[in-house]
Amino acid sequence: MGEIHYVIGDATDPVGDGKKIIVHVCNDIGAWGAGFVLALSKKWKEPEALYRQTKKRKLGDVQYAFIGDNIMVANMIAQHDVRSSVEGRPPIRYGAVRACLANVNDTAYRIGATIHMPRIGCGLAGGQWEEIEAILKAVMSVDVYVYDLR
Repeated sequence: MGEIHYVIGDATDPVGDGKKIIVHVCNDIGAWGAGFVLALSKKWKEPEALYRQTKKRKLGDVQYAFIGDNIMVANMIAQHDVRSSVEGRPPIRYGAVRACLANVNDTAYRIGATIHMPRIGCGLAGGQWEEIEAILKAVMSVDVYVYDLR
């Protein structure tokens, strides 16, 4: 099993050598323009372009944007809409997070990459880090780096 490493820094500037996959959560309605995606779009055009050209975004799907020889960005469709439901349910969908992370883990394992992320699903998506961390521990077999900006 891989380890989870907590790092102070910017997930768009991942640490270490070798291949890296930067993961983040996207919604299923085509809205791109708030949260971590702003930092991604400022640095690279490919993740947003890939997201916008996709007409159907299904929860649990992953889109891989190739940035260079050693970096990919995984757009994980794991958020339904952008607002909490009338019942107060936040947009994050933990089942979709699990499916996406399992997909990313398989890809990372196959290509020998590490995984890098902010605290996905816990900002605008309204999720709880304890839930996300439990999913990471359950599905990840490669090293994961979680970034906190300071």
